[in-house]
Amino acid sequence: MTSTADSEGGDQPAYQGGVAALTLLLLINLFNYIDRYVLAAVEPLIRAEFFPKGSPDEASAGFRMGLLATAFLVSYMLTAPVFGWLADRWHRWAIVGIGVLVWSFASGGSGLAKVWVVMLAMRIFVGIGEAAYGPTAPTLISDMFPVRRRGAVLAWFYAAIPVGSALGYLLGGLVAGSLTWHWAFLLTLPPGLALGVSCFLMKDPPRGAADGAVHRHASLSDYLVLARTPSYVLSVAGMTAFTFAIGGISFWMPTYLHEHRGQENLPHVNMIFGGITVVAGLTATLFGGWLGDKLRSRLSGSYFLVSGGGMLVGFPFFIASLYAPLPLGYVFIFMAIFFLFLSTGPSNAILANVTHPSIRATGFALSIFFIHALGDAVSPPIIGLITDATKTPQDPKGNMTLGFLVVGAMILLSGALWMWGSAFLARDIELAPTRLANKARS
Repeated sequence: MTSTADSEGGDQPAYQGGVAALTLLLLINLFNYIDRYVLAAVEPLIRAEFFPKGSPDEASAGFRMGLLATAFLVSYMLTAPVFGWLADRWHRWAIVGIGVLVWSFASGGSGLAKVWVVMLAMRIFVGIGEAAYGPTAPTLISDMFPVRRRGAVLAWFYAAIPVGSALGYLLGGLVAGSLTWHWAFLLTLPPGLALGVSCFLMKDPPRGAADGAVHRHASLSDYLVLARTPSYVLSVAGMTAFTFAIGGISFWMPTYLHEHRGQENLPHVNMIFGGITVVAGLTATLFGGWLGDKLRSRLSGSYFLVSGGGMLVGFPFFIASLYAPLPLGYVFIFMAIFFLFLSTGPSNAILANVTHPSIRATGFALSIFFIHALGDAVSPPIIGLITDATKTPQDPKGNMTLGFLVVGAMILLSGALWMWGSAFLARDIELAPTRLANKARS
C-alpha cells in the first residue's frame, strides 16, 4: 500500500501503466468533446434542413435546436450516478469501453438523421454513453497519480475539452464547406470504435493506492459524507454556475457570430472560433493545472483561488466580446476563454482530492448530475427562447446578445463560490483518505 506521505512526495505515477492509460483516456475525452461540439458547429445547417423557412415549425426552431443539447445533457446527468455507483464496484475500463462504443454508434446515427425526432433520440444515446465514461475516467487517473500531481495531470486530461470542442467546430466547418452536415457526425464513428475496443485491453489500477486509503464498498451513509464536505459542495456549486454560462454560450456562439454579428461565411466562423478555442483553452487548461499545483505549498486553497480568480478576470473580457466590433471582438473572445478555462484542472482536482476512493466515482457522477441539471441542460434553450421572444418585424433574428448577458452573469457567481471554498480545502484534503461515515467527524 502506498502511504500518504509517499503519494505526496513522489514524482512518478503511482501505477506503472499510468502514462499509457492517461494517453488513452485523453484521446477518448478528445473525441468525447468533438462529438458534442460538432452539433454546435453545424446547427444552422441542421436547422435549415429540419425547419425550412416558411414551415409551421420555423417559429420554434431556436428552442427546439436548443433542446438537442438539453436531451444529451439530461440523459447524461440522469444516468451518470448509476454508472458512478457501478464504477465504485466493477471493472472500470470495461465501463469506459462500453460507454465509448455506445456514444460512437449514436454519434454516427446522428449523421443519418433526416428529421428532428431521430436526431433527438441519437443525442440521448450519446449522453448515456458519455455518462458511463464521465465519472469513471477521473477515478482511474486519481488512482494512478499522487495527490500533489493531480492538478497538472487532470489538466492534461481535461485539456481535451477545449481541443476537442475546437476540433468539433473545425470539423463541422470543414465538412460543411465541402460535404453535407451529416458527414461531420459520420466521420467520428471509426476512431470512436477503435478507442472503445482498446479499453478492454487495459487493467484497472488498485483503488486508493495513490491516497494511502483502504477501499471498501460504500454504504448510503458514506455517500452523505459528500454533503458534509464544504470543498466538495462549493466546488460543485461553482462548476454548476460556470457550466450554466459556458454551456449556453458555446452552443450558440457560431450561430451568434454568423447570424447576429454579420460573419456571413459559417465555415470561416467555425475555423476562427475553433482556432481561438483550441489555443486559448489548451494553454489555459494546462497553465491552470500547473499553477494550482505550484501554489499548493504556499496557498492551501490554491485550486479554488486559481479557479475563482480566472472567472472574475475573464468576465469583463466576455462582456467586451459582445460589443467590440469584429475582428477586435475575437481578441476579447480569446482572453475570455483563456481566463475561464484556468479552472478546468484545479476544480476537478478538488473533487478528486477531497473524496475517499471508495466513493470517488459517485462523487464525480453526482457533480456531473448537478452541473448539467442546473447548468448547461438549462442554458441553451434559455438563450434560444430569449432570441425567439425578441424577434420583431424590424429585427427578425432576435436579440441573442441579451440571451448571452443573462446566461453569462453566472460567471461571476461561479467565481464567488470558488473564492469562498479556498478556506476549507486544506482540511478536507487531509481528512479525505479516512473520511467515510464511520469517521466523518474525525
